[in-house]
Parts: sequence; structure tokens; C-alpha cells
Amino acid sequence: MRRKASLILLALAVFFAALSPLLRWYAFPRLAKIPANEYQTMVLEAKNATLLDYDGFTARTVPKVTIVQTLKGDVAASEKIEKTAGRDVVVWDGLSYIQGPDGKMVSKVPERYIFDAHTQEPVHAAGESVDGDQVRRSGIEFKWPFLTQKRDYEYFDAQTRTANPIHYKGTQDFRGVKVYYFEQTIPWTKVSMPRTMPVKGITAEDVAKTGITRWYTTVRRFWVEPLTGAPVYGEEIHKEELRGGTLLGDRAKVTAFAGHVKMREDYIEHTVALVKHNRTLVLLLTSYLPRGFLALGVLLLSLSLYLEARARRPRPPAPLQPAAPEPVTA
Repeated sequence: MRRKASLILLALAVFFAALSPLLRWYAFPRLAKIPANEYQTMVLEAKNATLLDYDGFTARTVPKVTIVQTLKGDVAASEKIEKTAGRDVVVWDGLSYIQGPDGKMVSKVPERYIFDAHTQEPVHAAGESVDGDQVRRSGIEFKWPFLTQKRDYEYFDAQTRTANPIHYKGTQDFRGVKVYYFEQTIPWTKVSMPRTMPVKGITAEDVAKTGITRWYTTVRRFWVEPLTGAPVYGEEIHKEELRGGTLLGDRAKVTAFAGHVKMREDYIEHTVALVKHNRTLVLLLTSYLPRGFLALGVLLLSLSLYLEARARRPRPPAPLQPAAPEPVTA
């Protein structure tokens, strides 16, 4: 009976010991992915910012500029692309909507971002675009890969339509979460006019005809939780200028926007709580369960060997019984 039990325990020990690396190195890369129906909204603010007044083409200081970023998954488009791509694909329709202190629209820039659900690498397919312009992305955008490493990455900049290095600057603690800090600097670069202009009836083509060009620079900062690859906080020191053209008169340039853009406090709290929850799920697959299964396998193996040793131990001989005395008769 002991030998049969030890064989069962040995089989269970082998099963859990084999399950440990399979869960970490085989199951996790296939189970960890961005859902196709993701929906996110983020509000950022730039207080005491500089904003262009289009009536006189002069820059003025305003108390606040608000940027609302929305990401919405297109499930139908994802499923269609997956048929030809041969892998799990996510399609995000993004919109950056910028409004001034009076609530009026300053600009809005739509995007369609198509990427691998597991690795976050871009997937090139019809519809990949920024502000209506077809693009071919390289690098990451919005999210880092699962199990982010302490190294530089290529990060796609929607304004310049190019990928540029974003540098790992160190490990920090952000509100109780261990994060990697990344920073990217985009030097002054000539960029396209937004298709949607804040002045009704004026198009980007109309402005371009006057000879005005738009230039942009930014310092982009992200604090990324490495297990999930999700930024818990982000900010930009953002500047835009209009240069040349007849509308500026004798001025060489004018500031269109300048401000330190930061996430609003309530969205920081929500993001940190969400990332902490998702971090626990990733830890289950990468640490808790694999280590637990390995420890359980070792324990079962030890118990199996113990029972096997008990089964093979020679039994002591049975004690001799004294012979029964013969009956005495008269």
C-alpha cells in the first residue's frame, strides 16, 4: 500500500515540477495580452500655459489647457486583420482632443494604432494612420511590453511620425509601485499642420498657403510598471511654434502652445490602482504559481521517497510464542 502511494506522489511531483517552467515560459507569453475591446480615457492638464490667439496671431498666457486622450478598441477590425496576420492583433482608435480654458477646441488628432496583443510590436495593415495620414510605425506607443527591461526602447512620436529612442533613466518608487523611469527628447522638428483647425472655415491648406510652418519639440517622461508594461504616470514639456509666412508680419515666429502637460490627479489615482491589480495577475503567472508548483513538486517528491523507504525497510521477525503445556491426566 505504501509503495502504491509513493508512486502516485512521485507522479504528482513530476507533474507539478514540469508545470512550473511551462507556466512561466510557455503559458505566460501566450496568456498575457491586451484585450481587443480595451477602452481608456485619460485627462491631462497644462496649467499657466501659453496658447496662440488666432484673432491677432499673438501668444497669451491662459490658466489651463486640457488634453483628453481616448483609446477605444475596434474588435471587428482586430478579427479581420488576425485572419491574414496569423497572430493576435489589437486595433486602437485614439483621439487627442485639446481645449482651451473657455472649453473651445484648440485641436484634435485622431490615430489608428495596430499592434501585436502580446509583444506590443506594430502590425502594419490598412488603416494605420495619424490625423488621416497613412503611417508605418516602428517602436512602441502608449504601452511598453510585458516584463519591461532596463534598457532604451524606440518610441513612436505621433507629431513627427517617426520613432526615436526613449531612454531608461533608473528605477523609482511611485506611490508604492516600483517603476522604471523613461525619458525622450524630440528636438525642434518641422511637423504638419493639424487637419482640424480651431478657426471655423480655415483649413490646414489655407494656412500653408501663407507660408507659415509649424515646429515642435517636447521632453516626454514616463513612469512604467515593469511587469505589466503599463505607464502609471506620464508628462510632457511641450512647445509648438509657427514660423514665417505673411500672417506673422515682421515676426519670425510665434508660440502656438507651450506648457508642462501632466496627468490629472484623479486619473493618476485610478491608473495606479488599476496597474496594481493587473500587476498581481502577472505575478501569479510569472512568480507565485511557478514557484508554488515547484515547491509543491519538491515536497511531494520528498514524501514519495519517504514512503518508498518505509516500504523497503525490513520488518522485524515476529516473536516466538511459547508452546502450550500438555494436559495432565490422573
